[in-house]
Amino acid sequence: MTRRVFNLAVRAAFMAAWMVPLSALVAGCKVGPDYVRPTADVAATYKEVDARKLDNTGWTPAQPADAASRGAWWQIYGDAQLDALEARVGEANQNVQAAQARFRAARANVAQQRSSFFPVVTAGAGFSRTRTSENLAYTSKAGRTINDYSVGLDATWEPDVWGRVARSVESARANAQASAADMQAVLLSMQAELATDYFELRGIDRERRLLDDTLAAYRESLALTQHRYDGGIATDADVGQAQTQLQTTEAQAIDLGVQRAQLEHAIAILVGQPPSTFTLAVLPGAPLSAQPFASPPGVPSTLLERRPDIAAAERRVAAANAQVGVATAAFFPSLMLAVTGGLEATNYSQWLVAPARFWSLGPALAGTLLDFGGREAVRNEARAQYDASVAQYRQTVLDAFGQVEDNLAALRVLEQEAVAQDRAVDAAKRTLAIVEDRYKNGAITYLDVVVAQTTALSNEREAVTIARRRLAASVALVKALGGGWNAAALASVDGAAPAPAPASVAHATTDATAHATTNAAPSAVSHD
Repeated sequence: MTRRVFNLAVRAAFMAAWMVPLSALVAGCKVGPDYVRPTADVAATYKEVDARKLDNTGWTPAQPADAASRGAWWQIYGDAQLDALEARVGEANQNVQAAQARFRAARANVAQQRSSFFPVVTAGAGFSRTRTSENLAYTSKAGRTINDYSVGLDATWEPDVWGRVARSVESARANAQASAADMQAVLLSMQAELATDYFELRGIDRERRLLDDTLAAYRESLALTQHRYDGGIATDADVGQAQTQLQTTEAQAIDLGVQRAQLEHAIAILVGQPPSTFTLAVLPGAPLSAQPFASPPGVPSTLLERRPDIAAAERRVAAANAQVGVATAAFFPSLMLAVTGGLEATNYSQWLVAPARFWSLGPALAGTLLDFGGREAVRNEARAQYDASVAQYRQTVLDAFGQVEDNLAALRVLEQEAVAQDRAVDAAKRTLAIVEDRYKNGAITYLDVVVAQTTALSNEREAVTIARRRLAASVALVKALGGGWNAAALASVDGAAPAPAPASVAHATTDATAHATTNAAPSAVSHD
């Protein structure tokens, strides 16, 4: 008896399984536009590369030019403490964790959409006991109590004749790839923010060390002035000026503690640790000793593959294009195949025997004849969303080029400013030495010393500020260049095919015909 039930289940499963190979025959037709990567205007070279050639400054990378493509890009700065902190971002930063969760959800959605290629098989068993009315005349069931035992399998399948499911899978896969790129963009952003905060904190440490050294010199000056006053050489105004200079500088040194504490707290949050339990000690030696990284970024067209945000925007264009196909499939009828089989009897002893078998098999074809423009409106909406995603993609490309140019310009200008500022610092130090010597000889008043000291300190602090800005621009440049990431990594997302190569990239130096082709937004309408 058990074998009969098993045989029946096998037969019902077989009736459902024969439909699966058929899907390979009917799924070849996909309505809607096939995806073509949109074009974007790309210059042949970066403006700032040409600017460096004109002023003969060239490029002076702190490491080999390819160092930013090694993955752990922060290692180019040679700071072991920064390396240790960066290693914690991917594991503990909550923004990165949230992005990873969104990627897992997008990948699960791909599996959900792909499951629609196959039949849905359900099984059920039931028992009911029914008492009929004795007033049912002319029936043999009047006044009877009837048992009903049943067990069955149901299989339903909608062949993907018009490619609706295929387009849905295509869209979900592109969204999963976009989510993977988003995850990398968030990770890169958090890593860059950590490096920027870290160098800012080290800059404050360097500035605090400068102020501490200055305070030591000011105390000596105050002691000297007090000694000269006791000897009747200096005036009480000189002593007052020396005291004011010392106390003002002490207040400036104390004020740096607020900025340092805030940066330390920000770093703690970035590495996923409560600020109250995190401390970043002052490094022995010279803080802010890292050199800014300035490397030729290559041709602009490579940026389309190196920036995760550009890759994410391009993948969303592909997803929107597939949704146009999904909306187009609604104009065609759907085919549904259903199989039902099982056992049913009114007596338990007769339940699991051959005569209790039942089955049914039949197709159903259904289509919408009139919806007063509803489907057309849905397709128009999908087309509009596609056009919007194309515009967003091109805007993302423009923003990316702007960020690279901004930071290349910042590095070039700050490099020149640093050289000029170093000369100013040297000149201020020489002037201060001369003024102090003349004051000791009684040739000038202490006010001249105060002015020279203020000028020297201001120039030295400005030099530290420029050094911090150069490192911040260097980190921003690495981030703008993608941090060594490449869009080819998206090929491994759910076994998906890699994104189309940017073969349609147009250079800004091409002729008017190329410009007309580039600037025309590709529309899904013409592909229907």
